[in-house]
Amino acid sequence: MIFLRDNMEFPDVSVASADGLLAIGGDLSANRLIEAYSKGIFPWFEAEEPVLWWSPDPRFVLFPENLKISKSMLRLLRSGTFRVTHNEKFKTVIEQCATIRRKGQRSTWITASMIRAFCELHEMGKARSVEVYEDEKMVGGLYGVDLGNGVFCGESMFSLVSNASKFGFIELVRSGAYELIDCQVYTSHLESLGAEMLPRDKFLRYLRR
Repeated sequence: MIFLRDNMEFPDVSVASADGLLAIGGDLSANRLIEAYSKGIFPWFEAEEPVLWWSPDPRFVLFPENLKISKSMLRLLRSGTFRVTHNEKFKTVIEQCATIRRKGQRSTWITASMIRAFCELHEMGKARSVEVYEDEKMVGGLYGVDLGNGVFCGESMFSLVSNASKFGFIELVRSGAYELIDCQVYTSHLESLGAEMLPRDKFLRYLRR
């Protein structure tokens, strides 16, 4: 296991453990995050843990052309129930993602230092948010990393009403802005939308374009 110092570069992802854990420690600066995501690495840990850096193989991804939309979601998309904006309330979205309670999760990995770092990424044009409104109230959203290589690295979503975050995610995927959505690790929810496993070496080729 690699223990990072603040000025230490990441090891090659090939040395990651079987479950994808690559390194422990290091800082959470914007530059560190840019280096990580450009190499197919992401942070994932809970508040009481040290920073854990991951690069799983295979990677869970969604190709926009493989997006699956149920009939009920198609009706919702056409209904005008929700309104979507982009990059208007990034800090609000990440703070909502940090505070929402999730099944099986004791605490949040979206700590104050992580919020600061991602807000800095957003100011640099390297992170973006999607906001979902119902009757002018924000009821869902998501955020992630966009390094300008055609890959959106999804980080977290929140919903205050049913299907709000799914609505925003589908609108992002259908926007045509990305060749690939990085979902990082498997969830049955994203699998139902068309996400699939991709060997890490193929995923890294998309990042290097």
